[in-house]
Amino acid sequence: MKILCIGRNYADHAKELNNPVPAEPVVFIKPDTAVLKPGEDFYLPDFNSEIHYECEIVYRISREGKNIQRPFAFSYLEGIGLGIDFTARQLQEEAKKKGLPWTLAKAFNYSAPISNFNSVTNYPDHKNLNLEFYVNGELRQKGNSQDMLFDIESLIVFLSKYFHLKTGDLIFTGTPAGVGKVSIGDHLEGYLNGEKLLDLHVR
Repeated sequence: MKILCIGRNYADHAKELNNPVPAEPVVFIKPDTAVLKPGEDFYLPDFNSEIHYECEIVYRISREGKNIQRPFAFSYLEGIGLGIDFTARQLQEEAKKKGLPWTLAKAFNYSAPISNFNSVTNYPDHKNLNLEFYVNGELRQKGNSQDMLFDIESLIVFLSKYFHLKTGDLIFTGTPAGVGKVSIGDHLEGYLNGEKLLDLHVR
């Protein structure tokens, strides 16, 4: 299982980090060791104190495919949930300044908490999915899938040109504006269309 992540897929998030709005998907990968299973808490790593949350809509792949065409793209999906792309922001900024990859900042252990997944059939209008993310009961992020620069079908077409998609692969679709630092004791909650899917504490 691999985790394919899309950066800067919401224009407002790209702007809040002073990044250009991309003309095509910005892709990076997290290993399976980045997954934090539902119900488990996140422990701040000791190598970096500037860990930021980025809540995202996540899709799970249902079957193998490559070079997938858009009319068939949605048939390769089985589940929709939420995830957090935890980012070691200081490490990322240092890497960006040097023109180096973001791997250490994005792919460290347990940097990808995920929720349980609901069937895609539960969401007949997948282009109109509402995401809300709270820290200690305060709304920090709010977005809608229609605000994505590249929708899920476009992402599957693009990703499958370069990667053989396999059953169980996850696609993190990018985060809306409002990202910020987490601290020990924080309570993180994520909602999709009003249903709480993510619930974890920072330790």
